[in-house]
Amino acid sequence: MTQHLAAPSTGTSDEAAGHRTGWWQDAVIYQVYPRSFADGNGDGMGDLAGVRGRLPYLKELGVDAVWLSPFYASPQADAGYDVADYRAIDPMFGSLLDADALIRDAHDLGLRIIVDLVPNHSSDQHEWFKRALAEGPGSALRDRYHFRPGKGATGELPPNDWESIFGGPAWTRTVNPDGTPGEWYLHLFAPEQPDFNWEHPAVADEFRSILRFWLDMGVDGFRVDVAHGLVKAEGLPDLGTHDQLKLLGNDVMPFFDQDGVHEIYRSWRTILDEYPGDRIAVAEAWTPTVERTANYVRPDEMHQAFNFQYLATAWDAAALREVIDTSLDAMRPVGAPTTWVLSNHDVTRHATRFANPAGLGTQIRTPGDRELGLRRARAASLLMLALPGSAYVYQGEELGLPDVTDLPDEARQDPSFFRADGQDGFRDGCRVPIPWTREGSSYGFGAGGSWLPQPTGWGELSVEAQTGAAGSTLELYRAAITARRAHPGLGAGADVRWLDAPAGLLAFARPGFVCTVNTTGAPVRIPVQGTVLLSSAPVETDGDTVELPADTTVWWTV
Repeated sequence: MTQHLAAPSTGTSDEAAGHRTGWWQDAVIYQVYPRSFADGNGDGMGDLAGVRGRLPYLKELGVDAVWLSPFYASPQADAGYDVADYRAIDPMFGSLLDADALIRDAHDLGLRIIVDLVPNHSSDQHEWFKRALAEGPGSALRDRYHFRPGKGATGELPPNDWESIFGGPAWTRTVNPDGTPGEWYLHLFAPEQPDFNWEHPAVADEFRSILRFWLDMGVDGFRVDVAHGLVKAEGLPDLGTHDQLKLLGNDVMPFFDQDGVHEIYRSWRTILDEYPGDRIAVAEAWTPTVERTANYVRPDEMHQAFNFQYLATAWDAAALREVIDTSLDAMRPVGAPTTWVLSNHDVTRHATRFANPAGLGTQIRTPGDRELGLRRARAASLLMLALPGSAYVYQGEELGLPDVTDLPDEARQDPSFFRADGQDGFRDGCRVPIPWTREGSSYGFGAGGSWLPQPTGWGELSVEAQTGAAGSTLELYRAAITARRAHPGLGAGADVRWLDAPAGLLAFARPGFVCTVNTTGAPVRIPVQGTVLLSSAPVETDGDTVELPADTTVWWTV
């Protein structure tokens, strides 16, 4: 495969900081979940050819980059997050030639491509792991994973009390080549996803090689899956408690957010910096605090980290102001942009989260009040796009798609749905293929139906139905992203200036710009802030005042 490089960065002006910044500082990045975006060959499963064919849509939407969830060769035990070969494309998605063509077409359109990297674990069908099992205890390849003898008189108990994120113990016992019970191996997720041992130099060498392979293919960056999980505490100590999932995000765990991960990312940064075109790394790091998240984006480590604290915040003015301030304060000392995200492939879409009462978490099983959820989602999207830093958009949120909460059990494919005491297991609801047209067996997704059933009426939310429709959510996103790029007070930066506002409202200023947000369920009258640039719901000024409708965000130029 011939090497080709990303288009050079022109940078953006950050007047407050007085310096030029990289493209990622204020980028709008669109997440594509390939199996649910577009089907190019009509087999009911999305693929790289389908993504390639829809790149002009993403260009018109106005995004700067496209992040692709995994498309590597995989048995698909966890939707591709169980990788068998990091340098090959799974046949369901196409081939390396398809990937090369997609990257080239994206660059021709001025779009950057970010690919998912899964370094915490491999598939149990990875060649290393298969050989480790076949060779039995004592195999040198077992040192590249976490194999341990069990506890108990005959080794019948797991080596420690760690629990899988998907439910049940985080250990599975092997069978020796002679058929006798063998050692145990660690998997923080599904049993088909054994964790790498990052203390072994061969693991580090392999991933440095994988980085170079894809950088030579021309990708512009990597979203690093479970970036907080690579290093485990020395000795793999017991936690001493059950219901460990309830502790996640509240404390540093012996298997998550260990300080040793940062040495790995410093070594990766040196590789990224060797390549022209501002190649980046983005951390999926679930940490107890935003301050610990900032450790991943120090100047010699990654460029961005997902702001999950913001994603999990309720539609409440006080809570939103607090998380915005905390996020900006945490990133400012390390000079990294704050990122903002409302939805992704692992959580209930925010149009459904906000349709339900607060406090239900990020995986919700009930549809709630659809009208309320959409109104709040539109307002939340404008708020997110007004904040300084980089914003992530999950496919279909620009259409206002809700989660599909009534999928029949027999249609579900989320592995955690089939394991007791794990996550809620309802991630399939946000992964239903998106609608492109009003009609058709899969609403334009592809000629052969869709791998998850789409709801009746999905076509009325389609790209076709919303394109050119005044007031549609798609046109709201297009207008917001266009205005964000054009207005000098939006995009990169590290600060907002809060303005006085009644209870339940947010108001902040940036250069030449004001954003006002009403998170209450009733209209509120406030002074006019300037000239209306964009609003999530219709507003009318009355002299020097304006009535903000319930759950509405307004952008003003001043």
